[in-house]
Amino acid sequence: MTKTYSGFIAIVGPTNAGKSTLMNQIMGRKVSIVSHKVQTTRTNLRAVKMVGARQLVFTDTPGIFRPNRRLDRAMVGAAMDALSDADAVLLIVDATHGITDTIRGIIEKIRDHKNLFVALNKIDSVKKGELLPIAAELNTLANFREIFMISALKNDGITEMLDALAAVIPESPYLFDAADAVDVPDKLYLAELTREKVYRFIHQELPYHINVVTEHVDIDDEGVLDIHQKIVVANAAHKKIVVGRGGAQLKKIGTAARHDIQDQWGVSARLHLFVRVEENWENIAENYTDQGLEFKK
Repeated sequence: MTKTYSGFIAIVGPTNAGKSTLMNQIMGRKVSIVSHKVQTTRTNLRAVKMVGARQLVFTDTPGIFRPNRRLDRAMVGAAMDALSDADAVLLIVDATHGITDTIRGIIEKIRDHKNLFVALNKIDSVKKGELLPIAAELNTLANFREIFMISALKNDGITEMLDALAAVIPESPYLFDAADAVDVPDKLYLAELTREKVYRFIHQELPYHINVVTEHVDIDDEGVLDIHQKIVVANAAHKKIVVGRGGAQLKKIGTAARHDIQDQWGVSARLHLFVRVEENWENIAENYTDQGLEFKK
């Protein structure tokens, strides 16, 4: 009987280090939203990747940063909670930024894990001579099993990294079906695709004060998805920004989100968006549990 292996790998790191880009590259499709803005990922997203007979269950965690708002505390808490069940921890370090105080703080929290790895990301944007000093300094901070030099964007070094991670996964029955898959509720995934477009088209600080909720999804007789979502903002001024002059901004967001939904799911879809002001949305527990976060006072 063929032995099977299955285990959890927590991807951790500061905001904007490339964690979501890496997860998408590993899975060969979009499973986590990507933005040039920091603090994009809000929830722990699990993705199952088969490497031979070994099942790697990746958790793409929110970026670790200094939390101020209640939402921030929930996001950072979700990232740290992911470490408790992880068979391996993969720290993502942005090579263009080097070893920051945030990186040092994260290493301090995870340094005792038995299977600790580093992915030095964005190596395509750094001169080769600058990479070895970063790797050498990382090795003075913790007992890393291996430091991978990768470019998540260009799929450089990913295969070798997966093989090394698979080697430490324990023998176990499969925790999920033996196929590449993503463990995230459909409604949340649809909402995340729309939230990504808000981030793309709106350049003020507004995106950190918005939430997207998929209220319901219907299927008509021709198999077309009717998706109804609300974009929640904190005040009327924010609503005006999202809607735009004559509704132009909201239309742009909706069109891009609908196209992405159709591309990702291979379906025809209609997307109905409306913007609602909920001044206290960041302090409502349901808004956290819907995103897989723990409500922290």
